[in-house]
Amino acid sequence: MAKRIDAATLDLKEKLVALNRVSKTVKGGRVAKFTALMVVGDENGHVGYGLGKAAEVPEAIRKGIEDAKKNMVEVSLKDTTIPHEVLGKFGAGSVLLKPAAPGTGIIAGKTVRAVLELAGVKNIRAKSLRSNNPTNVIKATFEGLKALRTVDQVAKTRGIEVEKVLG
Repeated sequence: MAKRIDAATLDLKEKLVALNRVSKTVKGGRVAKFTALMVVGDENGHVGYGLGKAAEVPEAIRKGIEDAKKNMVEVSLKDTTIPHEVLGKFGAGSVLLKPAAPGTGIIAGKTVRAVLELAGVKNIRAKSLRSNNPTNVIKATFEGLKALRTVDQVAKTRGIEVEKVLG
């Protein structure tokens, strides 16, 4: 189990990824509510996502931010990019993340870009494969980011020197 990240100690920025109006039909007619998919991050290796649902848009956004602060993860970065290529999968969503040379920027779709910008990644190539559902794409991106390991982390886990890991 990964250690919990205390969101109160971080200087977080938030971004609205998707806002959806949903309605439920009841005896008296339709009841409209809103769902807000939010991403929060400190642009320094910590990022989280959350879903807020409420009758009003600002309340849904606030709830989404609160939920995102509870679902924070730490991202392993190598300078301004990621340590290695990774494929994140969740449900029908699948996201390919590839490290890129300095100056490349973030080449990604709207949903994946929001997560990567707030995670602090500056140079990366990403492709959302299969589903374009924002919730599944974000969850797949997070699965990919959680799977990232630096050489130091791999060496520590295996209990060997970094040189042996590199070959």
